[in-house]
Amino acid sequence: MTKISLVQDHAIAARMALIVGADNFDRLFRGIQFDEFDGAVLYVYAADEYRAAEIEDTFALHISTIAAGILKREIPIVMVLPQKSKKERGE
Repeated sequence: MTKISLVQDHAIAARMALIVGADNFDRLFRGIQFDEFDGAVLYVYAADEYRAAEIEDTFALHISTIAAGILKREIPIVMVLPQKSKKERGE
């Protein structure tokens, strides 16, 4: 797995803010972390399982496109998980 730098994390978040607008960004993306990629999968951590599900269902394609440009690699799969999943993995 390759960790995403803080600058890359913020760059992806900033571009998503432009797409979704301030209200949706504050509602869904507050506390988001674009964390790491493993092969073809980008792991993203949202505040809770409800936000994670809505982000993945609604914005995975947007995240994939934006992240691919910033990370300069193809990102075909975006997995959005709740923050507690990261803690359970021992990180």
